[in-house]
Amino acid sequence: MTTDEMIIATCLKAGKIMVENGSEISRVDDTMMRIAQNAGVVAANTYVTITGVMMSIQGRNATQIAAVNQRTIDLEKVAQVNQLSREFAATTIDLPTLYQRLNQLDAASRSFPLWLQLIGAALVSGPLMIMFRQETINTWPTIIIGTLGYLVFYLLNRYLKIKFLSELTAALLIGFSAEWVCQIGWGTNVNDIIIGALMPLVPGVPLTNAVRDTLAGNFVSGPARGVEAMLSAAALGFGIAVVITLF
Repeated sequence: MTTDEMIIATCLKAGKIMVENGSEISRVDDTMMRIAQNAGVVAANTYVTITGVMMSIQGRNATQIAAVNQRTIDLEKVAQVNQLSREFAATTIDLPTLYQRLNQLDAASRSFPLWLQLIGAALVSGPLMIMFRQETINTWPTIIIGTLGYLVFYLLNRYLKIKFLSELTAALLIGFSAEWVCQIGWGTNVNDIIIGALMPLVPGVPLTNAVRDTLAGNFVSGPARGVEAMLSAAALGFGIAVVITLF
């Protein structure tokens, strides 16, 4: 691999990791350009979307493309890529080492352990319901239903690889469970329980990144992220609407 090919491969690896794990496009482009400049490239061109990352070096016959086939939210990996870029800028590590460590980061687990994610879902469901409704009587039903809903979403999304179907099924489970606990007298307000239990599934980061990318002038990635977030919200809303219609 030539020096130019190594530079482009390193930049693409960094950009691909960041896009796959939920970074906004402007940060991805800035990180790739900084790595290239610190590697001695005077003029480079990058084109970043949520489905692919491209880069070329002006005046040289060096162009590469990296496809982005899956996306999740892992901002810790985004921060680690930025940290590696800073170490490379400070000459703490050289280019081959940066490329090796990026590959190691890419091969690492893409998410936190399931048990930790379930704890996070529980902590999001109950406390947010208390924050918005200023009452605690429905806290435990909300925590349990929110955790079960996230577990169903996680398992279906892991094995079926269809995110929107997983969200729809989780929303149906949350809606039916909320109605059931209210009918047996454990919960008092089905709307509060549903709102709290849905919080771990709400696409907050994609929607935020869609707005940031659009405001930054990325009129391809911004609307694309917005559509993705809206489809997730529609799947959740449709699932709850079905339950409300039936009951």
